[in-house]
Amino acid sequence: MSSNHTPRRIVCLQPSATVILAAIGKLELVVACTKYCVDVCPEVASGGRTIVADSWTVKREEILAAKPDLVIAAVPYQEKAVAEILKSGVRFLGLAPRALPDIYTDIASIAGIVSAFDRGQQVIARMQQEIEKFRDKTRSLPRLSVFCEEWGKPLIASQPWVAELVEAAGGQCVGTPGAKTSGEEVSAADPDVFVAAWCGAGDRVPLEKIVRDRGWEKMRAVKNGRVYCIRDEFLNTPAPTLISGLRALAAAIHPEQFPQAAGLKCIT
Repeated sequence: MSSNHTPRRIVCLQPSATVILAAIGKLELVVACTKYCVDVCPEVASGGRTIVADSWTVKREEILAAKPDLVIAAVPYQEKAVAEILKSGVRFLGLAPRALPDIYTDIASIAGIVSAFDRGQQVIARMQQEIEKFRDKTRSLPRLSVFCEEWGKPLIASQPWVAELVEAAGGQCVGTPGAKTSGEEVSAADPDVFVAAWCGAGDRVPLEKIVRDRGWEKMRAVKNGRVYCIRDEFLNTPAPTLISGLRALAAAIHPEQFPQAAGLKCIT
């Protein structure tokens, strides 16, 4: 630990922490991270960093082997993994955001801890400005109903911050964000647009199989060819990466107004 108590060796157990550190120009502090961090932040693959398990399965030995002075983890947690983190005795920052304001607070917290408060405020301001730009563009457009899911079995709706991005992109989420639901409930809501962003699946969600297995052939989104997959890390990483998710959502909800975006795939 340095004399001013600023951490110099950080272990990141979820991609959001790694992305935030990269955004504020402090990626060099990361000495170990998960394979999912590499997916969303490829530059972390260089520099001899250790790959460790995430905040669902990490072991104390992995943490200690990296000789960190700070561990940052975020939801989803498993109780056993949290116990392993605490047993390591290393200073621990645990994040559990739900909505966009929580994410801004997490960015500010990490930036403050690593003595980059001003950079953190700049990152937050850029995110807010970009989201507001989309709100302005979609304010006069029709509000299409949208169902976003982050997991298929059990079927779980995407988190509240995704619902906020959907609203900014000109849509209105059906169902309860972050809650379990069923194929029957989604079908009954009959959304205009369906979006799947499964945790850990990248953009490899089997859209045709979902429709077939759930008997959704008569659902409005399916009949109109508005069934999409958005890259997992663009919607499920509570970090500046969400702006890429916002662009993809806007292109899915209002393709007549927004260009095809990276990470967006439509049913064939």
